[in-house]
Amino acid sequence: MAETVDPLDTGKIKEWRSIVTLIVFVMTNIIVLFPFHIPIWLPQSLVIAYWRILAALRIVAPREDGTRHGATTKRWVRLRFPLNFVTAPLIADLFLLAILAIGRPEVHDGTVGADHIFPIDIMVFFITLAYIAISIDASGLIRYLAFKVLQKGGNNGHRLYIYLYIFFFALTAFIGNDPVILSGTAFLAYMTRISRNIKDPKAWIFAQFSVANVGSAILVSSNPTNLVLTGAFNIKFIHYTANVIVPVLATVIVLGPFLLYIVFADNELIPTSIELHELDEEARNRAPVNPNIPHARGTADENELASDDDEGNNISLEEIMNPFLDKGGAAFGAAIMAATLITILALNAATDTTKERPVFWVTLPAAFIMFCWDVSFGWLNREKTREISRHGRKEVEEARAKRAIEAEERVRLATLEQGDSTDRSTVEKGEPTLFGAAISPQLGNAPVDTHTEKDAAHTQRTGSTQRDHTSKSTLASLSAETYEWCQETFPTVTAVLSHLPWALVPFALAMFVLVQALVTKGWVPVFAHGWDHWVGKTGVVGAVGGMGFLSVIMCNFAGTNIGTTILLCRVVQAWVEIHERSGVPIMQRTFWATVYSMAIGVNYGAFSTAFSASLAGLLWRDILTRKYIPVRSSTFAQVNLKIIAVAMAVGCAVLVGEVYITRSGKDAYRPG
Repeated sequence: MAETVDPLDTGKIKEWRSIVTLIVFVMTNIIVLFPFHIPIWLPQSLVIAYWRILAALRIVAPREDGTRHGATTKRWVRLRFPLNFVTAPLIADLFLLAILAIGRPEVHDGTVGADHIFPIDIMVFFITLAYIAISIDASGLIRYLAFKVLQKGGNNGHRLYIYLYIFFFALTAFIGNDPVILSGTAFLAYMTRISRNIKDPKAWIFAQFSVANVGSAILVSSNPTNLVLTGAFNIKFIHYTANVIVPVLATVIVLGPFLLYIVFADNELIPTSIELHELDEEARNRAPVNPNIPHARGTADENELASDDDEGNNISLEEIMNPFLDKGGAAFGAAIMAATLITILALNAATDTTKERPVFWVTLPAAFIMFCWDVSFGWLNREKTREISRHGRKEVEEARAKRAIEAEERVRLATLEQGDSTDRSTVEKGEPTLFGAAISPQLGNAPVDTHTEKDAAHTQRTGSTQRDHTSKSTLASLSAETYEWCQETFPTVTAVLSHLPWALVPFALAMFVLVQALVTKGWVPVFAHGWDHWVGKTGVVGAVGGMGFLSVIMCNFAGTNIGTTILLCRVVQAWVEIHERSGVPIMQRTFWATVYSMAIGVNYGAFSTAFSASLAGLLWRDILTRKYIPVRSSTFAQVNLKIIAVAMAVGCAVLVGEVYITRSGKDAYRPG
């Protein structure tokens, strides 16, 4: 018979496997916070043999192994293995399995689910709902609405700042923070770039990031942390929203003016009057292009790299002032999202939470309908999108070829100038020059005809291209061609699938297993006893302040806000069970103060001290880096410490008043 495990047994923490489990958990979260690469040295002969096997199997094209033409090679090759938020938790789970610290029960309960937390259901729900939200974003709706807000705000900097602040909050509350981060961050990067008098975009990008994570606390569907929490304590979705909306709205009302008049009270950050570059007539009359189609903008994306020139500014300006909008896709997506959310709320409110069906039973069919819409319209418009892509690709290739020829010409002229003094006598004698051309003495210093040489460069590139087309196909080349075909034929579907937070799935499931290991090894009951002592001495105010502080801090040190929610929910569940066994009930006011302060903390904690406090933070940083707005970790922490301090103070203060008004201080909390 299998050994019965007491979930509240704290005696196990003295066992060596339990100690190792805690150490592994802490180390995993440190790696998530500070990812790095491990160098792995392999014999070059082994690496060459590996690539030759792949080439023989036609998985990849043959590669130069460095030994041809008498080239010298190193004996060892250094590879870099990443340790980050995806690989570290997986390796930690495999290690604990190897030393038998965890087994089938932990893996099962950490993936399939236990104690009202069902990880796989949560992941399916979140990914399917994210497909609908990101499809709405791919239609151009967010960029178009942001453009309308920009028009409404006009050149009044303070008014525009507040308008965009409210816009991003409202949008996040409806569709979640990931689509707002995806499009909103890029929009602000362009907007601040085309302004003549915004010297630094940080006031705008930090406001957007903070208010997006504040807004994600309202609906359960807006953040996977909310779904974990409501599932853990059998909270109806409508009840969750009713309890957090007042503290969240109070935070939004206070935080906006605080950012505008205190944190970023600098005319170079938020000018009183914003001066934008003017869009030229040709760009104003040009039909907007779908950014999901590859090469749709031709050479514009490459020209945009020159961020300080007029051409780069005009390209950014066109992205803002002439946005693409798929009206049909946007309207259909918004209708599907609204119908999905209303159905989820209605079914959740009308069903007993102890017998409730998985919420992805609603979101999965809705996402499939949205997927079918995107595929159908992609196929119907395939000839048009392929033509746009083909024309843009041709423009890019011609521009690159032109630049290559110009670079070769500059090198040739520079070489001629350097050797002019030494080769002059040779030229006068009619002997061959460095490039093999003989110049008649009668021509003197006449310029060299470069037409033939330009053709020969062109021939070399054409020959290379022809060899590429005639070489045997490989799995890698076929995959690349298939992906490009999908981009050209189904641009929306391909863009949405590439932007879905797939990395969240292995990360969250692995973290669930790690937390379950802490449960079975006695550490979660230890934490629960500690929390019980704290609440017993500090009461309701201590429950709100303590859980709010813990949740924000742990977002930075416990595997993002998702890992924090998983761990804290298990701790609170153990706390409840401790009181059930002792016969001393937890008062309603104390319990709900704890739960809803956790809800506020794990959402707000995304804008605290580290990018890795949330996956949204990592996404936000990567988008800004691609838009040439690098944000240093020190800057992120320095700015956000002021914001999170005020946001949590307001949210927790309002929550204390709310629980004193709406919850009983005498009646016991009854789970389920």
